[in-house]
Amino acid sequence: MHHKMIVVINDDDATVGSVTSQTAPSPFTETTGPARHAAYTELAATGPVQKIMLFTGVPAWVVTGYAETRELLAHPELVKTLRGPHMDEMPPDLNAAMNTHLLSTNPPDHTRLRRLVTAAFTVRRVEALAPRVQDIADALLDDLTAAGADGRPVDLVEGFGFPLPITVITELLGIPPGDRADFRRWSSIIVNGNAHPSEVYVDAVRSIVGYVRELIAAKRTDPGDDLLSALIAVHEGSERLSEDELTSMAILLLVAGHETAVNLIVSGTLALLRHPEQLALLRAEPERLPGAVEELLRYDGPLQVTFPAVTAAPIEVGGVTIPAGDVVLPALLAANRDPARFHAPDRLDVTRTSNSHLAFGHGLHHCVGAPLARLEGRIALGSLLARFPGLRLADPAAEPARNPGLLMNGLIALPVVLG
Repeated sequence: MHHKMIVVINDDDATVGSVTSQTAPSPFTETTGPARHAAYTELAATGPVQKIMLFTGVPAWVVTGYAETRELLAHPELVKTLRGPHMDEMPPDLNAAMNTHLLSTNPPDHTRLRRLVTAAFTVRRVEALAPRVQDIADALLDDLTAAGADGRPVDLVEGFGFPLPITVITELLGIPPGDRADFRRWSSIIVNGNAHPSEVYVDAVRSIVGYVRELIAAKRTDPGDDLLSALIAVHEGSERLSEDELTSMAILLLVAGHETAVNLIVSGTLALLRHPEQLALLRAEPERLPGAVEELLRYDGPLQVTFPAVTAAPIEVGGVTIPAGDVVLPALLAANRDPARFHAPDRLDVTRTSNSHLAFGHGLHHCVGAPLARLEGRIALGSLLARFPGLRLADPAAEPARNPGLLMNGLIALPVVLG
């Protein structure tokens, strides 16, 4: 079902846009996976770089080609801004506390931030989480077994996909378990900010910023063995994270640290259930799981696009010149199904070996949490498939709904029967 249409802006001289009557379904307002991917395919058919009018009323260049997306993600003239949704309504102090993080900064600030965050968020710290992630997965699957007794359908988002990564990231950051429900509410509004009224979005930002600031103050007084305490303490010479940087990074890690993993676990399960031969292969050869996670990230990744960026100077890409000052959206979801890069891109193939997908981005802003997402994906999917050999969709004919919006590509619910 097409909720809204986008206008494709036809640029005859590739620099000056004039709106034509040509329209295409907007991937951002589509609320099922097949319709969303079809909308990207339709955009890509006109060329790898298209100027469109977003549902927010802002014109932007959507980049669907793999080579073009990869090139732009590493381009020095494509820069981030301290801007989020509803900027006209957002108080500047809240914006700074929310958006001074890795995904909205440029060198040299980004270089310093990344160095400090990486010093606290180490590979060793992530790898040490594996036994705890397994324990959380096992406990949730026990609860799911009880809820799904006698063939009752259970929601895989509510019962497994959401609670696993939110438990992991809140424990990692040292956040009390009782506050997770609040975080879920705020986070859901923040990641789909453009789809909410400005007052709802600003209120969620105010709530999460206020909470995280209080938490930082408490950790300063009484540090623990957690990532937030490590971020407060980390320094290199006299360099530390500022208050706004700390708040923004904590919020980014919390929000991105669970929203993307939820989508990987749930969309990955859906893709496998829709492809029984791939699921059977994975059950027969569970050692293929790490490669399968990469293929699931490519096939139906957790993000539609990266954080928006702006051209600091004209950029020539894909036979088009994007003028300075324009908004650019590298579409990871579309790039990962580019037939110029991937053989039979619309086919799920867990044995695919050449899989340099862009689900975690590329270049300077490659996702710092990618090792954690991969760990959670492997453990969650492996445990789920091992526990329930008869797992199936509650209604195979139904197409599960997705949230509309720019950034995320995730299911609202996934009813399954455990078997």
